[in-house]
Amino acid sequence: MNDLKNAVIRPLRFTADVDAMRAFLEALGLRSRIESERGGWVDMLTGRGMVALHDAASSSTGGQPGQTNLSFEADKIDELRDRLEQVGFVDATVFDEAYGRVLSVTGPDAVVIWVDERSEDMYGYKVHDARPDERWSVTPYLTGAEEPAWRRFFEGVGMETPARFGPAAGEFAVRLDLSTTEDLGDVQARLDAYQVTRTAAGLEIVDPDGQLVVVHG
Repeated sequence: MNDLKNAVIRPLRFTADVDAMRAFLEALGLRSRIESERGGWVDMLTGRGMVALHDAASSSTGGQPGQTNLSFEADKIDELRDRLEQVGFVDATVFDEAYGRVLSVTGPDAVVIWVDERSEDMYGYKVHDARPDERWSVTPYLTGAEEPAWRRFFEGVGMETPARFGPAAGEFAVRLDLSTTEDLGDVQARLDAYQVTRTAAGLEIVDPDGQLVVVHG
């Protein structure tokens, strides 16, 4: 289950329609936890891991609709910085942003990773009583990734490898995959509004951003 005292993987999806992506993920089984009062941001829980949605139009980093970045949320990011340095990620830096403290570190494949520190100051945000479905996990699919280096990175973050790995060739990319112990037939029955294909890997679904999401059984 999610232990919110530890680091949690939280893929960040930049989207053209936060409400549509939120409805899609809720149909799958995710639960909304925190959203911006102004709109444009929501994070969602599963039993293991989270997904954050960010309005691409208001992104200050140039995030494009359908783009998924690898990010995390954690308590005590100063301790996390020390752990990452111990396993070789020596540029880990903690700094203050308007919305709280953030750790930035260059991970494997020269990918910059952001870790938000959990904050108790929820000014400007709505907090929901999210009760995550323990049958669901966030298991992003990484391509163009040096697997041994990423496993060392995840160890430094303090978690068993929460990702799946695809072909190592090409540019690094993140696909928003999920895993569940729920019957896939029951999941598919909830997704009449979406394009769904049943495969040996699980359910292949086209999300509202036009991106492929795979649900693994």
